[in-house]
Amino acid sequence: MLNKTQRLLSMTTALVIASASLAAAEPSAELIAAAKKEGTLTTIALPHNWCGYGDVIAAFKTKYGIEVNELNPDAGSGDEIEAIKANKGNKGPQAPDVIDVGLSFGPSAKAEGLLMPYKVSTWDSIPDSAKDAEGYWYGDYYGVLSFVVNTDIVKDVPKDWADLKKSELANSVALAGDPRASNQAVQAVYAAGLAAGQKDATKVGEAGLSFFADVNKAGNFVPVIGKSASLAQGSTPIVIAWDYNGLSWRDSLKGNPPVEVVVPASGVVAGVYVQAISAFAPHPNAAKLWMEHLYSDEGQLGWLKGYCHPIRFNDLAKNNKIPKALLDALPPAAAYEKAVFPTLDEQAAGKTAITTKWDSVVGANVK
Repeated sequence: MLNKTQRLLSMTTALVIASASLAAAEPSAELIAAAKKEGTLTTIALPHNWCGYGDVIAAFKTKYGIEVNELNPDAGSGDEIEAIKANKGNKGPQAPDVIDVGLSFGPSAKAEGLLMPYKVSTWDSIPDSAKDAEGYWYGDYYGVLSFVVNTDIVKDVPKDWADLKKSELANSVALAGDPRASNQAVQAVYAAGLAAGQKDATKVGEAGLSFFADVNKAGNFVPVIGKSASLAQGSTPIVIAWDYNGLSWRDSLKGNPPVEVVVPASGVVAGVYVQAISAFAPHPNAAKLWMEHLYSDEGQLGWLKGYCHPIRFNDLAKNNKIPKALLDALPPAAAYEKAVFPTLDEQAAGKTAITTKWDSVVGANVK
């Protein structure tokens, strides 16, 4: 699970959330028959407690009667790519049919000839900027940076970045990582810069640094890495982290203390995973059917149950396809409509400014 988490925290994407008409499509009878004839699907790096994958896999097996051979659940994106390379000529059980990786691995794997193009039936409802035009890879789910708040301690819950400067939040605000090394923390600083109105990536990074310098000068910044434990203990009653982390912490703490996860009103920055099929897949039809399952309404909602926003989230919400119970467990759907997914180049420019100037501008060594 650790590697998988680290992958998500290092992820960037050129996605800009957009809504499309709901695509009610089903895989063809021919594809289903061909997949059933192959009888097996080989996955890799899919821990059952990650994004609801346990139930998603079980639903696929039940619906189609296809066995799922699960390789190395705790692998990282690099491991998945290496597994494809190492098994190019191997049609046995160690060769993955499908992968679920950070965005940067999608284009690079395509360039290396490691992926097979395939467009699912719901292709048109996946935003164009979240997929390879030729179908070699496509975004699957994402999370956004949020404020994770211990409401036993913080009574006036912050709603936007500027609120973090308020005097009543002395010694309250922490990042979920070291901004000189952690991408989660870097993106939090980047998000604060976006909220300040900057758009040029380098200037966004510098504006974010200026913001955190103000938070630090106000006595509100806590220079430690915020985690579930420090949130609960009250040493970091506000932690800026990915929403899926905050929601998981909320559940694990079971109301002791009560936790609220807030998507800020501005500067909403997100990150996404992508799916792809190996060019050397031993079970290409089962792989295609798996993709159909993942991008169906059922598959997308399966991820949502695990607090990972499916790529078709806005589309599903717009068309009232999301059960109320799932929506009630999440921040308001409208909060995600402003989500911005910086490009790889934008992320790199912002990261350079943030990691190299944090010490000189903010001057708070996070430990």
